[in-house]
Amino acid sequence: MSDVADTLRLADLASPRRVASPFEFWPAPLFYAPVAAYWLWQALRHRSLTLPTLANPLMEYGGLCGESKTRQFEAMSPEGRQWLAPYVTIERGDPERVAEDLAKLLALAEAAGLRFPLVAKPDIGCHGAGVQVVHDPAELRAYLAGFPGGARLLLQHLVDCEGEAGIFYVRRPAERMGRIFSMTLKFFPQVTGDGTSTLRQLILEDPRASRAPHLYLGRHAARLGWVPARGERVRLVFAGNHCKGAAFRDGRDLITPALTERTDWLARTIPGFHFGRFDVRFSSLAELRAGRGFTAIEFNGGGSEAIHIWDPDMALPEAYRDLFQQVRYLFEIGASHRARGYVPDGIIAVARSWLRERMLKHSYPITQ
Repeated sequence: MSDVADTLRLADLASPRRVASPFEFWPAPLFYAPVAAYWLWQALRHRSLTLPTLANPLMEYGGLCGESKTRQFEAMSPEGRQWLAPYVTIERGDPERVAEDLAKLLALAEAAGLRFPLVAKPDIGCHGAGVQVVHDPAELRAYLAGFPGGARLLLQHLVDCEGEAGIFYVRRPAERMGRIFSMTLKFFPQVTGDGTSTLRQLILEDPRASRAPHLYLGRHAARLGWVPARGERVRLVFAGNHCKGAAFRDGRDLITPALTERTDWLARTIPGFHFGRFDVRFSSLAELRAGRGFTAIEFNGGGSEAIHIWDPDMALPEAYRDLFQQVRYLFEIGASHRARGYVPDGIIAVARSWLRERMLKHSYPITQ
């Protein structure tokens, strides 16, 4: 792939050999059971179940769960934030005071030079929970009305680029330079109208969407009876998350020294960042491989996943091999930081953070 990558378009990489891998839509408890067992094995070896909270010792719980996007973004140096999509943030007030929060958020957006359409998303969340594109103040008001009181949210510039990728970065504390452990290209399933079929029928007849219709039907419940015109394309998902319906392609063959160097530089603008994934949008593969022309929309720490495993052409043994390696990195980097005097977070504190994140996820507006 790398020999011709500079001349390829994203569309050239969008079609894998298989519609889905044999394990791609397994129930999560079944698929992750071996990973959980391997985590426990590493915990016994290192004598700590929560040692991975030290993978990024200056991030809340190492970014394993419950971390604030706002605090992560604010920790970046000014130079690093130049590569981050601009945003504003507020804490949602009384659930009944939607108008006041709307006015406050619109004023902040105007002061920051943000213009609709914008991306609204929770400050604490994962797997794309609660992410929506809002096109005008009316849609933003509806989003705020469905957002839990007392929780923080962000309004971020919509990076209108065709490409999106997850770049997974790892650096041991003693290493001069980190590496890109995984890179994944993200694609957003769509169906094409024939002038007679409803959106529901198009979803249920699509080779891939029909494998997991629950990911799409609820999101489009209000227009499932709509009949798209012949040739009209309907995008089924906005958020670039596998569990929300996005499709992934392994992009490790596209990694270059220039991209690695840029990613390492960007990671170093975040104090204590050694392990995590940057989600970026880009205009062309050539620009991305040159380490320029991309914008980070967010980054995550210890709770990140090497998402190339969800490429439909991925083999199960290889997926587990890479996930096990990811877990080893977490514990090894955590052990290095423990040796330098850092203390892992306690299991009760981590469990409380994880439970709070779970409860918040179920209270956010539906993800697009």
